[in-house]
Amino acid sequence: MKIISTNIAKPHFVTIKGKQQRTGIFKKPVNEPIYLEKEQVKGDEISNRKVHGGEFKACYLFSAENYPYWENLYPNFNWYYAMLGENLTVENLDETKIYIGDIYKIGNALIQITQPREPCNTFAAKMGTTDILKQFIAHGKPGTYVRVLEEGYVKTGDAFQLIQKEENSLSTSDFFNLLFAKNKNQEHLKLALKNDALPQRKKAKLLSFIK
Repeated sequence: MKIISTNIAKPHFVTIKGKQQRTGIFKKPVNEPIYLEKEQVKGDEISNRKVHGGEFKACYLFSAENYPYWENLYPNFNWYYAMLGENLTVENLDETKIYIGDIYKIGNALIQITQPREPCNTFAAKMGTTDILKQFIAHGKPGTYVRVLEEGYVKTGDAFQLIQKEENSLSTSDFFNLLFAKNKNQEHLKLALKNDALPQRKKAKLLSFIK
């Protein structure tokens, strides 16, 4: 995996249910390194800290290989990396091969894979249709948030070095499917509940599905 675009947002506004809301989803590529802090990317707009930023969502990664799918689905957009709201556009990011809890060195930072992105109303408002919420779930390529274990700069061209593989974990893909499955895989639930790379609030929601 390798970074091919570093992306930052300035404050923007979308209309949701007739109300204007400030958002940081309108990210744009930048030409300089970006600094990963413990709870956010330095200089990046985070408007709603209940659902963005913080220890387990400090930075969002999305795969460059998934862009053609969205470009084909929405050909009238002027597409560029960062359109899907990611801080880092990553080459060869495969959700079936990265696992919740894996630790990577990238640039000067040390990061840990935490949880996949779940589509929200702000995303739908940016793209101009609520259809994209079901499309995003069905496509099953959500990218991933990370926790920043050691702060540092990252830049375009930086490669990911696997430092520690999480044993007995779920892939990002499996966990994403678990979140939206009607009949939840009990073994996957048990693995998720044991994983310290997931926030307690997320695990508390999953606990009710244990049989």
